[in-house]
Amino acid sequence: MGNIKARIYWLMGLRVVVVTLLLGLSLAFQVTKGERIETFYALIIFTYTVTIPYALVLRRLTSSESFVQFAWAQITIDFLLETVLIARTGGIESPFAVLYVISVTVASLVPRRRVGLLTASLCIILFGILTNVQLYGLAEGWGWLPPTRLSAAESLQAFGVYGLAFLVVGFLSGALADQLQRADQSLREKEQGLSRLRAFHENIVHSISSGVFTTDERGCITSFNPAAQEATGYSIEQVQGRPWREVFNWHPSEQEDERLLDVSANMRFEVECKRADGNRLVLGMTLAPLHEQGEETGLVCVFKDLTQIRDLEEEMRRKEWLASLGEMSAGMAHEIRNPLGALAGAMQMLRKDLQADETSQRLMEIAVREATRLDTIITEFLQYARPPALNLAEYDLNKVLAETLDLVQHEARARTNIRIVTSLAGGVLPGQIDQDQMKQVFWNLAVNAFDAMPQGGQLTIATGCRKIDAGGRKADVVEISFQDTGDGIPKKNLDKIFLPFFTTKKQGSGLGLAAVHRIVDLHGGWIKVDSQERQGTRFVVCLPRSADAGVRLWHEGREPWKRS
Repeated sequence: MGNIKARIYWLMGLRVVVVTLLLGLSLAFQVTKGERIETFYALIIFTYTVTIPYALVLRRLTSSESFVQFAWAQITIDFLLETVLIARTGGIESPFAVLYVISVTVASLVPRRRVGLLTASLCIILFGILTNVQLYGLAEGWGWLPPTRLSAAESLQAFGVYGLAFLVVGFLSGALADQLQRADQSLREKEQGLSRLRAFHENIVHSISSGVFTTDERGCITSFNPAAQEATGYSIEQVQGRPWREVFNWHPSEQEDERLLDVSANMRFEVECKRADGNRLVLGMTLAPLHEQGEETGLVCVFKDLTQIRDLEEEMRRKEWLASLGEMSAGMAHEIRNPLGALAGAMQMLRKDLQADETSQRLMEIAVREATRLDTIITEFLQYARPPALNLAEYDLNKVLAETLDLVQHEARARTNIRIVTSLAGGVLPGQIDQDQMKQVFWNLAVNAFDAMPQGGQLTIATGCRKIDAGGRKADVVEISFQDTGDGIPKKNLDKIFLPFFTTKKQGSGLGLAAVHRIVDLHGGWIKVDSQERQGTRFVVCLPRSADAGVRLWHEGREPWKRS
């Protein structure tokens, strides 16, 4: 329907152009000769005037059949006007008889078979009527169509030439119009099929749960499906045109880089990067060449978010290790503690009664001190192995932290060149916590930061609140961060820092951060760690505002601690 409507508009515009050029030039020629033909004026004015109602009527039409009927009405009016013009300009001798040819050609654009021959026949009939009227002087008394100066034979010859021209043009234009229509229909069907196929492929890419992106020959991203945007947190506008290695922070080994230069088959690997919000992201990627018309035009990559799986694997390994350790050491700790107490008591008595030399006395003191330290470690481990029952109540975390900072400031003054900077959120930060246990968390993190800065430095403690979306559920989370300017944690140790008895300190027991993790875990929270060697470390304690929110986050797959 839109195609025939466009053709009608094209016909109306062509009519105005032809009338303006032919009749206008002829009118100018007649005026220069001093003659004045009213028919030219009337036809020009009529053509311009009738175009307006044509356009108004065309806007009201809705069906294809009405468009075709309207086009036929215009063509019929055009033939009548051309007949009047030819009659007024010499009939069989009129130079405007060629307008019939134009009208026949234009009429073939109407989507009907054999239109060209039908309109050609109509032209022959109208032109034949004019020829006979003029040849036999039937309208001589009217003064409207003067007799021709041609003989009867010449008039019939001219009529025959024109008639043959009309038939040939009608036949050819009709045949070409039919071919054009068939070609147009075939092209439309192919376009529709291509559009459906393209839409089908786009729907597949947009509907699959795996992330998909494509790149050009330079490795710059050209497409990024919704699953990829959801997994990474980046929109298509943020990544389009950027190198995919930069977006996913992939720094391959030399062997992987060589394979990437000649990707003839699927290449599978894992990459660890960061989401747009800074959180850790582990992706399993499958990279393959992208071909178009037999030529390689870039890369296509399909990836899955493996972050939760890897974190759960790490958590499972840690819990299995802890379970094995607990089963083995729970009884052992009791068995060691009893003889250790007896041994320490005996050495205390010997130190008092035995008159030993200075060396023996010093060795006795070392033995007593180490026995006491061993008993302290066993006590801490038993406390860790038996999680305390939490006494949860709603507290202002800013206030709890401020009370802990009094002790932290006192400890900082006993250290070398330690400076504490606080940036607490305004207002109240409520949370369902065990106040004593949370103070222990804050104290351990602060002391751990001091130990990481033996030559001095700055500890920045900040609090805040943000909204997170876990499994489609939104929750408010309170964050308390401890950022130091110390030596940082080597990457190889990041996965071990919360394990019991893991420590890099000479005098450490390795239970401080393990206890921090256990307490935060019991509160339904988690810890994020971000560290760079020689640039410092940042611990962030994330706590839900309510206890049941923490349980919901855990069941939604939130790991209890993660690297940011």
